[in-house]
Amino acid sequence: MRIGREAMGTELADFLRRQIRQTGPMTVAEWMALCLGHPRHGYYMTRDPLGAAGDFTTAPEISQMFGELLGLWAAQCWLQSGQPDPVHLVELGPGRGTLMADALRATRRVPGFHQALRVHLVETSHTLRERQRQTLAGVEVTWHDRLAEVPAGPLLLLANEFIDALPIRQFERTTRGWAERKVGLDEEDSFTFLLDPRPGDTLVPPALRNADIGAVVEICPAGQAVAREAGERLAAHGGAALFIDYGYAGPSAGDTLQAMRGHAYAPLLEAPGEADLTAHVDFTALAEAARAGGAKSWGPVEQGSLLQSLGIAHRAASLKRVAAPDQADGIDAALDRLTGDAGMGRLFKALAVTGPDTSAPAGFE
Repeated sequence: MRIGREAMGTELADFLRRQIRQTGPMTVAEWMALCLGHPRHGYYMTRDPLGAAGDFTTAPEISQMFGELLGLWAAQCWLQSGQPDPVHLVELGPGRGTLMADALRATRRVPGFHQALRVHLVETSHTLRERQRQTLAGVEVTWHDRLAEVPAGPLLLLANEFIDALPIRQFERTTRGWAERKVGLDEEDSFTFLLDPRPGDTLVPPALRNADIGAVVEICPAGQAVAREAGERLAAHGGAALFIDYGYAGPSAGDTLQAMRGHAYAPLLEAPGEADLTAHVDFTALAEAARAGGAKSWGPVEQGSLLQSLGIAHRAASLKRVAAPDQADGIDAALDRLTGDAGMGRLFKALAVTGPDTSAPAGFE
């Protein structure tokens, strides 16, 4: 018998209540990790969340231009680094596989590039792995649960809207100092936010420790760990990484944790496992982590600026020359959504990471 989503959500809610009763309130990071990644009932484990029928739409689903340009960016980095063979082309959180499919199609005429490529997808959801397998039919792909499983060697890494879904910890400044925000149960057995009574300022950046009472600071240890690991690999073996997400150049205070369901904001603690949970990315913290791994960081730059410098306007014009009028209108709309100030152009940022002896990659000169 197939279990409906609401029933699965109830099972996860019951599991979370038992956990809280047994071990006490859990950190926001623990809550996010379970809501998104519980092996049976986690949000990403039970569905394809993308597209009109899902909860959100990412840039690769908006237009083929996005993945094509990122693929060409990776190919240029490969040429710039001496055309290593083999080279591992890795995508973190590849969704439906759309970005990778577009990237591979756009680069098929780069001499020697596809022959050198070893394609890897880091994906924990078996539901999404199956969708990726369909999208990339005919492509030799190796799947992994984590970046550490990718073999050593030169690396070309793409991560679009990956870091924002990694668990964060939240700290709030009170009259008694900084306290970690946690998820517990109220008198009616409903999930609620509360503050740990113990001091919790060890992770708060020094520049923010005197923030106003009530200020919230978010830290993403998992994201920083990924950036550092990428930095270590690039320092040792060469290549480049590109992180694109919505976020800011920190340090900065602010509560950015949000839940998305049906393309609309949803209550954060309602229906665990039934909504996407994300937070804005601190690109300064990512860059610092990558440099701590021995790599060089570039940016962040705004997504609109990056895509324009990579030639998205030229690509849009090329597509429109062979498009029907309604298709041409769609291309213009996609271009505006990806690069415009009112769309993703300013809110989304891009950070590049390379080996320590590499010059600036395309779009970050």
